[in-house]
Amino acid sequence: MTLPITSIESMLARTKTGTVLGVDGLVIQVEVDIGPGVTGFRMVGLPDATVREAQVRVRSALANSGFGKLEGAVTVNLAPADVKKQGSAFDLAVAIGLVAAKKQAPAQRLEGAFFLGELALDGNLRSVRGVLAAVSEASAQGIARVVVPSANAAEAALVKDVAVYAVDSLREAVDLVSADWGPPSPITPRNGTRTTEGPDLSDVKGQRAAKRALEIAAAGGHNLLMSGPPGAGKSLLAMRLPSLLPVMCFEHALEVTKIHSVAGLLDDGALVSDPPFRAPHHTVSTAAMVGGGIGPTPGEVSLAHRGVLFLDELAEFVRPALESLRQPLEEGQVRIRRVDRMATLPARFTLVAAMNPCPCGYRGARARPCDCTPGMIHRYQAKISGPLLDRIDMRVAVRALRSDEMLDKAEGETSAQVRSRVAQARRVQATRFRRGQTKLNAFMTAKQIVRYCRLDDKTEMILKRATERLHLSARAFHRVLKVARTIADLAGAASVGPAHLQEAVTYRANDHAAST
Repeated sequence: MTLPITSIESMLARTKTGTVLGVDGLVIQVEVDIGPGVTGFRMVGLPDATVREAQVRVRSALANSGFGKLEGAVTVNLAPADVKKQGSAFDLAVAIGLVAAKKQAPAQRLEGAFFLGELALDGNLRSVRGVLAAVSEASAQGIARVVVPSANAAEAALVKDVAVYAVDSLREAVDLVSADWGPPSPITPRNGTRTTEGPDLSDVKGQRAAKRALEIAAAGGHNLLMSGPPGAGKSLLAMRLPSLLPVMCFEHALEVTKIHSVAGLLDDGALVSDPPFRAPHHTVSTAAMVGGGIGPTPGEVSLAHRGVLFLDELAEFVRPALESLRQPLEEGQVRIRRVDRMATLPARFTLVAAMNPCPCGYRGARARPCDCTPGMIHRYQAKISGPLLDRIDMRVAVRALRSDEMLDKAEGETSAQVRSRVAQARRVQATRFRRGQTKLNAFMTAKQIVRYCRLDDKTEMILKRATERLHLSARAFHRVLKVARTIADLAGAASVGPAHLQEAVTYRANDHAAST
């Protein structure tokens, strides 16, 4: 059936909304035109299917909110037009623009305002992803007012220098604009607090060498591989590493919160102040590990940014997923290239991996004999490539506990006690690297290693012998020095001495075999 041609005059309104590219926000100009012609709704500017479906939601929301039916030829342009738009966060901005174009709200009051939110058919608003990233970019471009669903208000309020207005429906948003805004919503940003009920290092019996390795890894941000039989406590130890890390500074916390917001993992809008801990299953795909999709969306390495990525049963992960870790381990970021653009996702994390020494898991263990052949052991350990192993700073054997050790009632050090030493070592590093981008010893450049890891003649001879005996690559050579520098920082030493270097070398000398 042919719809009637209306005789209304052309009406135009403009407003702004936002989207996310990778983990960065992008401000989108929304231009709405209602002109004479056959009643219809056309959206341009590279919208994806979710964005195009906005016309259905917007039509119903307008009618059910008391703004009447749309008449005339409606054109919505999303600029810049050469960037693909995805998601449902454009709904509110499009609807507000249409209300203003119909002269049911003052169009001039949309200037300097930013709208985000998904519309239900009855005009109510639903929360959306990536609010923190989008509002941060809006603030950077000088936009002063932000209108978001109430469920996203606490998240938006984390951005300074913007007035956040929380609304629950399209009608509330229009009334807000029509009333010349008024004061912003009374929103208190929520800061995450460290729980005292989480896994604590004192829960782990024995394992002195592994606990020491965890402390060094936490202090300097070093990657760690634990090898040992099943049930020895490798996972138990790894899960306690986050409790040894200090609370993140506001800048880093905001960075991590933005990533979690884009991934849809920020339920209550609170600032993520504790370092994240991610433990993907060994069946994880390469795209899920490093990120992908149309956006692209962050993967596990980005979700672990400023925190810990734990890979249990390392040898069971598919080879492409493991090899995809090389770039983020070296550069602290992931570059994902698409036909029309390239996205850079942050991925500065500490890798902690655990694996068995052989397929059955009992090579070198007292509990039971190993029934694996040398060929089976070789093939199993060869699943982890040399280049990836070379990027792991420390390797430690975790042996199964004896019965007397498991029954020992003496309590070891708590996470809080170890965390205080870790925090002190990190303060030393913060002073050392105050003028550069480096924050931890694990991320020192070659020039910084030369400057901050100077050795006397005796210590230099120890390193030379270790390099020849262990056949260390240039990368491994530098990583030994970085670990030694962290050990010295924990000891409060100004320079790297023989004892610090000897301990660092032992973490490279450990192979996959569990200690006997």
